[in-house]
Amino acid sequence: MSTTDAPKKPRETDDVPVPATLRKSLKNRHIQLIALGGAIGTGLFYGSSESIALAGPSILFAYLVGGLAIFAIVRALSEMSVEDPKAGAFSYYATRYWSKRAGFISGWNYWFNYILVSMVELSVVGSFVNYWFPAIPTWVSAAVFLVIICAANLLGVSKFGEFEFWFAIIKIVAVIAMIIGGLAVIIFALPTASGVRASFANWFTVGNGFFPNGLMGQNSDGSWTGLLMALVVVMFSFGGTELIGITAGETEDPKTTIPRATNDIIWRILVFYIGALGVIMAVVPWNTIDGKSSPFVQIFDSVGIHAAAGILNFVCLTAVMSVYNSGLYANSRMLYSLAKQGNAPAYLGKLNSRGVPVAGVLTSAAITAIAVVVVFVWPEFAFNYLMSIATIAGIINWTMIMLTEMKFRKVVAAGGAPEDSELAGLSGQEALDAIHFKLPFAKVTPWVVLAFLALVVVLMCFSTSYRIAVIAGVIWLAILFAAYQLTQAKK
Repeated sequence: MSTTDAPKKPRETDDVPVPATLRKSLKNRHIQLIALGGAIGTGLFYGSSESIALAGPSILFAYLVGGLAIFAIVRALSEMSVEDPKAGAFSYYATRYWSKRAGFISGWNYWFNYILVSMVELSVVGSFVNYWFPAIPTWVSAAVFLVIICAANLLGVSKFGEFEFWFAIIKIVAVIAMIIGGLAVIIFALPTASGVRASFANWFTVGNGFFPNGLMGQNSDGSWTGLLMALVVVMFSFGGTELIGITAGETEDPKTTIPRATNDIIWRILVFYIGALGVIMAVVPWNTIDGKSSPFVQIFDSVGIHAAAGILNFVCLTAVMSVYNSGLYANSRMLYSLAKQGNAPAYLGKLNSRGVPVAGVLTSAAITAIAVVVVFVWPEFAFNYLMSIATIAGIINWTMIMLTEMKFRKVVAAGGAPEDSELAGLSGQEALDAIHFKLPFAKVTPWVVLAFLALVVVLMCFSTSYRIAVIAGVIWLAILFAAYQLTQAKK
């Protein structure tokens, strides 16, 4: 029988029934846009006001330093993802290369972090809908979008990828349009509402120059300000970039796609954060950005384009949907991975014929729905305490990634690389040299990043709004350790 007559193996797509397994259906364009979309959200559109108020134009330097740290973290995760692409990413890697306890803490911390983030995103979606339809109760908007995103995730990973692709396109177009519009104002010297001529020289001439508040200083009310304090706000705006590693187990060609998406992160930060905010502060004097409206709205309002508020409202609505879509995807895969490790109930490790961990999707959606109810009933409690845990959980995630990468290299050097990896059978420096996508300066970089993250935690202690997050983080870690010991005792 010729090869053309031989029965063909079913193609792994969401629409063709094959044995229950995760499908490698995410294409290069999906991963590229997922990586980019993860770095652009409401933190850029609205949260940038707070960071600008703290540091003035020097916030550009803060985004550069923070961006380099995030780049190193994602490179560390991608190093492992390329050699051993698995669902659950760093939870699986922490279990495989460190210990079962580390995998338990890493996985459940990440899952709970995204539950809290999803909770807050869904709770504010109603405010964006009310911009056009004020009569619709906010809880109705939250419920509708929860059902829509949940249904999209149940259709299969390729559908998730398509949703994220178009969500990211909307955000990218909005930022690029703002940059182009701002540059036009500067180049053609168009008049602005402030009366200050648009120019990049405004970085140095408006409000005490480029470093108006220095590295760190105290205001008359006792609050701390300056470049270092802005780092705290900046770092949390980068949350979600590690989603690249979660997708590795369902990517068509991780050895090519993951490195490309990871390496592109740094220029995306340069263009979409530093470029966008640099243009904004050239057109709108930074000391007039008060946070009452988005800097993106202000830049268009300053030249008479008043429809910008409605456009940005639509962009932010899609950004919120994108965050919840990514969160539900990441959480379902994390529960699947935890179940396979024996760190979660076995039912969470089952897949349907489309390769979707349905139980993980529905369980995460149900918990998020309960959390949203908590937000609507006790909003002050939810935002002041629960989100503090989400804040510090991001630091814990990144710390675990860097520590696990160091453990990964030790295992690889000892000859313990995955059997299906090109590193199998190698040991010592030969194995380390054969790593396909190496973390630059791997002997030093993890320690530099860990020291930087420790500095961010120390700086959080100087802020009233973030100090509680540090306390909550210690309590949260203690709960995770106790939960692990309890589950092991039961077994």
